[in-house]
Amino acid sequence: MKKKTIIICSSASFYRQALEVEKLLRKRGFRALVPFIAKRMKRSGNFEVSTYKTWYANSNDWNKKTALMKRHFKKVLEGDAVLVLNYRKNKTDGYIGGNVLMEMALAFHYKKPIFILHPVTAALPLYEEVMGVQPIFLNGDLRHLS
Repeated sequence: MKKKTIIICSSASFYRQALEVEKLLRKRGFRALVPFIAKRMKRSGNFEVSTYKTWYANSNDWNKKTALMKRHFKKVLEGDAVLVLNYRKNKTDGYIGGNVLMEMALAFHYKKPIFILHPVTAALPLYEEVMGVQPIFLNGDLRHLS
């Protein structure tokens, strides 16, 4: 039987947690994939996001951002489901940013289940769009992931 492939999506600020969740999901028998930069962070031991987001300091690096987005979009297309890790960030509980919303929209368009680890509230700037893709909320419990 083929293992279900879960694509982990999150803000780069949560990549340390993404690697922990990846490990937990693999122990549960899933194939779990994280963003490319999360793996680089693990290898280097450097989880400082600004180290990797060089395009803010060097406008010639926006092509790197584009390549990273395309790389993770490809994973979303190849996966069976998306798991959004949404912890507290910028004084917002259940933070989901624009890039993750794009990944969710892609999954939605291709009829892939979208799981979100924590609830979101109307305080989230993208609340309407997040709710519009009909996600499945895990309420902080990965055991509900199926």
